[in-house]
Amino acid sequence: MSDNVYIIGVGMIKFGKHLNRDVKDLTGEALREVVRDADVSMEEIEAAWFSNCMWGMYAFQHCIRGQVALSPHGLDTISIVNVENACASGSTALHSAWTAIKAGLYDCTLAIGVEKLYDEDRQKAMGSFSAGTDVEETARLIEQIKSEQKREARAEKEGAGNAGGRSVFMDFYARSARLHMAKYGTTQRQLAVIAAKAHNNSTLNPLAQYTFPMTVEQVMADREVVFPLTRAMCAPIGDGAAAAILCSERYVKKHGSGRAVRIRASVMQSGTRSGSSDVIARASKAAYEAAGLGPKDIDVAEVHDATAFGELYQYEQLGFCPEGEGGPFAESGATSLGGKIPVNTSGGLISRGHPIGASGLAMAYELTSQLRGEAGSRQVEHARIAMVENGGGTLGDGEAAVAMHIFEKGR
Repeated sequence: MSDNVYIIGVGMIKFGKHLNRDVKDLTGEALREVVRDADVSMEEIEAAWFSNCMWGMYAFQHCIRGQVALSPHGLDTISIVNVENACASGSTALHSAWTAIKAGLYDCTLAIGVEKLYDEDRQKAMGSFSAGTDVEETARLIEQIKSEQKREARAEKEGAGNAGGRSVFMDFYARSARLHMAKYGTTQRQLAVIAAKAHNNSTLNPLAQYTFPMTVEQVMADREVVFPLTRAMCAPIGDGAAAAILCSERYVKKHGSGRAVRIRASVMQSGTRSGSSDVIARASKAAYEAAGLGPKDIDVAEVHDATAFGELYQYEQLGFCPEGEGGPFAESGATSLGGKIPVNTSGGLISRGHPIGASGLAMAYELTSQLRGEAGSRQVEHARIAMVENGGGTLGDGEAAVAMHIFEKGR
């Protein structure tokens, strides 16, 4: 059993619209980047976890996606495990690679996530997101949301259900945001503050999908998706790939790595049908306990901001601020670069992009870069402890899967 597990290499391609490239091509670029960064040979990788959700839906490439995508680039014969866990797939691959080393099975493993989401049929692209839910329950919930919108006299303004112009998750997030606004007085402007921060952070990230700045006013004036969310508050679809190479303490001592980042905690938990939406709080508590740390120890974080409200909600669930105070916390500048705890320095899902299978590993890429002091003009000063929260799918009133990781600088 390995006492400590480290990330010794990360790789990521620029997220965006890669219309003329396929999954194999994107996989190859990320694989070359991570091997180069880790300074290892392909032969040293003993096992791999390949994260992807939509390749089967888009191109009917089911079942052996990892073997198909990795083998053209010289990575075969080893154990290759295919991972699909909705938006948490990338972090699930990371957790699995960590678990295998922690158990003493391997000394060097790979977690890699790749996704192509752009399609000429936008309705197909948006509709595919419903696969991250209990599809029977989702159909009933959409009807319930439509009824609520009518009662609030907004049906004509907002449209009804998932008509192909947005994923079903935007309706879910918007509904949660409206409930939070009614209960705590959260404002649309506070959501705009979060989204503007994401867009402005992404201008400092050359690998981000969007690299243009936005003001709070521009975010609020953007096209409404579903109240209170405007387009600039929502993550786009995109193509991309990201990867990490993990190793044991023994491997680090033998091969040496002055840029290794220690994984102090790796936790996976699932949601429940009971109506409780506490899975993020439960998983973060478990991660803090495993790491022997608390919310006040976190210097920088990447959280699952499929919408601006998603980020606000994570502030509260992770203990960065009390419940109901996420809006004022954002407005205070606490989560901006230079603030108390910078969140989504990469630009987050909102602006860095959200190729589902790659998103969790892109978060790991960002925080590994931060802890190494290699994040360039978005570098957080004196960053020593970092946290990743990556949620996937919906079950009941909360996430179906949640992965939490806490990283520590150096050895």
